Amino acid sequence: MKTQLYRANSRGQADFGWLRSSHTFSFANYYNPERMNFGVLRVLNDDIVGGGKGFGAHPHKEMEIISIPLEGDLLHRDDIGNETIIREGEIQVMSAGTGVVHSEYNKNQDKPVKFLQIWIVPKTSQVTPRYDQLAIKDLLKINELSVILSPKSANKGLWIHQDAWFSMGEFNRDTAVKYTLNKKGNGLFIFVLEGKASINGEALAKRDALGVIDVANLEINASKESKLLLMEVPMDVPNAN
Repeated sequence: MKTQLYRANSRGQADFGWLRSSHTFSFANYYNPERMNFGVLRVLNDDIVGGGKGFGAHPHKEMEIISIPLEGDLLHRDDIGNETIIREGEIQVMSAGTGVVHSEYNKNQDKPVKFLQIWIVPKTSQVTPRYDQLAIKDLLKINELSVILSPKSANKGLWIHQDAWFSMGEFNRDTAVKYTLNKKGNGLFIFVLEGKASINGEALAKRDALGVIDVANLEINASKESKLLLMEVPMDVPNAN
């Protein structure tokens, strides 16, 4: 097993007043040649958007874009006919494919919205753009990992054009959970949303992450009440142009 540690305080930072963002990987004005991606996991942004503010209409191509609100309400609009609100306890997927224009705004004027913006390089290019969202709060069971995203063939949670599995779980103090990878050659990126956890003796606190490769299964120990997001992804990055 090989690991790479990503401490919360080592992430790239951006503060535009209306937006504060922490970048696990190189993004926009933050560039670190040693932190470009973890396999096909290209972007993991931890965003806080002020009341009524947001990202105006902008284009994307050839990327699987996932948003997970952690607090508040996110208003989504796109040029393929969608206008919807994504709330805490839900997940949004957008396959940009051949091209899509979208915007994301904080629906509320009086409080911020906090959400994860995640980009995955797809294994198939030139797909028709698509959008979907799902309430995941009913899928989650205490002290268990629940799949919230997977390949279409797996039929668990939402799906994307990639052999990737996302799992989420909330854990009581001093709880251990085992994870078995779904596909040989995939890596696992463990992101601590809340609390503390340890993997193979490596202690992780809130917003710390650990990338793990060359492993078939592992054990995660929550040392206090914790919420975790696991992203299993291929390590070989396809040419998605």
